[in-house]
Amino acid sequence: MIITEQYIDELEKISAKSFSEKERVLLKKALNLAEYAHEGFYRKSGEPFITHPMEVTKILATLKLDVISLIAGLLHDSVEDSEGKVTFDVIRKEFGDTVAMIVDGVTKVSKINAPVGFSDQKKKSETIQKMLFAMAEDVRVIFVKLADRLHNMRTLGFVEDEEKRKYKALETLEVYAPIAHKLGIHIIKWELEDLSFKVLHPKEYYEIKELVSEKKKEREERTKEYVNQLKLALKEHNIIAEVEGRYKHYYSIWRKMVERKKRFDEIYDLIGIRAIVRDISSCYTAVGVVHNMWVPLPGRFKDYIAAPKSNGYKSIHTTVVTQYGEPLEVQIRDHEMHREAEYGLIAHWIYKEKSIDVKQKWLLQLLDWRRELVYGSTSLSDLKKELQLEEVFVLTPKGEIIHMPVGSTVIDFAYAIHTEVGHHYAGAKVNGKIVSIDYKLKNGDVVEILVNKTSKGPSLDWLKYAKSSRTKAKIRRFFREKEKERLVEEGKDVIRRIAKRLGISIEALLENEKLLKFMESHNLTREEFFIRIGEGIFTFNDLLSLIEKKEEQRKRISSRKRKKQRNPVAIDGVKTIDVHVAKCCMPVPGDEIVGVASRRGITIHRLGCKNIRNITEDRVFKADWVSGESGYFSTTIEVEVDKNERLPELMSIFISKGISVNSVKVFELEKWDTVYVRFTIMVKSLNELTSLIREIEKKAGVVKVRRT
Repeated sequence: MIITEQYIDELEKISAKSFSEKERVLLKKALNLAEYAHEGFYRKSGEPFITHPMEVTKILATLKLDVISLIAGLLHDSVEDSEGKVTFDVIRKEFGDTVAMIVDGVTKVSKINAPVGFSDQKKKSETIQKMLFAMAEDVRVIFVKLADRLHNMRTLGFVEDEEKRKYKALETLEVYAPIAHKLGIHIIKWELEDLSFKVLHPKEYYEIKELVSEKKKEREERTKEYVNQLKLALKEHNIIAEVEGRYKHYYSIWRKMVERKKRFDEIYDLIGIRAIVRDISSCYTAVGVVHNMWVPLPGRFKDYIAAPKSNGYKSIHTTVVTQYGEPLEVQIRDHEMHREAEYGLIAHWIYKEKSIDVKQKWLLQLLDWRRELVYGSTSLSDLKKELQLEEVFVLTPKGEIIHMPVGSTVIDFAYAIHTEVGHHYAGAKVNGKIVSIDYKLKNGDVVEILVNKTSKGPSLDWLKYAKSSRTKAKIRRFFREKEKERLVEEGKDVIRRIAKRLGISIEALLENEKLLKFMESHNLTREEFFIRIGEGIFTFNDLLSLIEKKEEQRKRISSRKRKKQRNPVAIDGVKTIDVHVAKCCMPVPGDEIVGVASRRGITIHRLGCKNIRNITEDRVFKADWVSGESGYFSTTIEVEVDKNERLPELMSIFISKGISVNSVKVFELEKWDTVYVRFTIMVKSLNELTSLIREIEKKAGVVKVRRT
């Protein structure tokens, strides 16, 4: 039994604030509901499961978050892990929409097993969309999920399955730690990295821990000496400051050793000191004091106050050589900068600043990534790369600072300014000089983009010079939009043919009551309707039979066929993703297939289809036919026969096998004695199609049968 009042008192102490009576009542109610939800459940450590949400909530309290966040922390596993005892409706009724929405968001994110390491497995884009959308809908979803992951990593040692431990550690290192870094929540980021490092590279972890411990006392004494020296010097200059030592974390030490190919004893910046002063002007005065005390190292001065990092980080970094001949990094910032350096977006959110600054732009970036994923232009692996890239900052001619990933080119910069600027790129000047499109940006470059408003848009060649996956996605989207225009025209052409067949005008056809109801039932605008027709999702015969309705039974069969055909394929093992079958190669069950991300979702092509030869890998998904599905699929075969009169004989084969024929086209060649007959038919499987072809080949007069 939990001592509720004592736990709430502990939360107050951790968060360093007093709860109102109403807040205490809500926290008590949330704790009781969480205890009820998890009653009888235990963690791998043997502890009651309720200890996990309680510890997660303590982490949230250390981050100084509001009571809504603490309640969400207590309840974050109540729906998923209570076997139906607690529902979202219960949480919504007892604690309101916001708490329910945060718990729902955390639940969605928790269900995702992100692809990590060198795995080739492609996760369905719609799941990643949910993750990004859940995160962006309320920032507290991110805070609760990071606290949840931190406590799980602290207790990961109790998980016996080594593969599961390694997967969780790698996912943490590649997804959650970078997100914490991008949001500036370093107090969580550092611990997540070290805990992951311990699981993934235990030998290296303990080696570095031992090496750090060997000289720990010596380093602590040296650091204390530097701190006292700087305190005294700042006091002499009437600068009020808090000065403290700071130590590198194990993972950052190891990364530096690996990346720079250095031994531990060659890493000199294992310690540093930090001065926290009253205001910005004191920061710059303090720099002068530091440089008077110790010799500054050339090229090691970084002013992140004048040019903050993209996650909002502000500080001055300078590396000096001390009286002992060793390098020492000194960080200088004011109290507000320090809060944001430790807590990042959390600090910004707590103080409810209204301006849209770089931290809020991250949320917009999440939504932007969601849009790109919807279009099939990018993937989670791209997101991970984007999160982990180092940055350069460049300037517009008006002096605005733009952060870009290291390696970005001027075409990336053009698209970062605005999509239309990128589309009409005509050249670039860097520091007043014309440069080529593949010029790589450097810190401090002043970049001016030249535009040609009359240009028709980007070139596919630009993809070779763009380094940012977001730039590439925007270029791909442009060409996909151009493809849309073609599909609209093809759809309109089908509508014209139907109108001509019925002897009515196109507008009269489009105002047909049955057609309007059909569009409404599929939630389609007129343009989207044309696109679906152009893509072959709705055929000439489909629409004609819908409007004419000659036979009610025929209509029901056709409707049933379409319904069965909606999800005949599993994408990456997931059976619930809507797909449509490519009109170009017309795959049927039994064919080897792949899924290709298109404007309308996932399109299924035969493996050898010529139209997917040049498709980029990030748009291709593993696809398998779902066993047990018995829908009908359209395909085309071409038969070469010696006489046109043999057509009735061929039709008798289709009738005898119960195969529907949608259309027949006859091609006569003057110089040959044979004709080609192309049949568009409906079959259930490749086996049925193969059996039909063999039957036709046996018929007298048949020269050749092939699938087109």
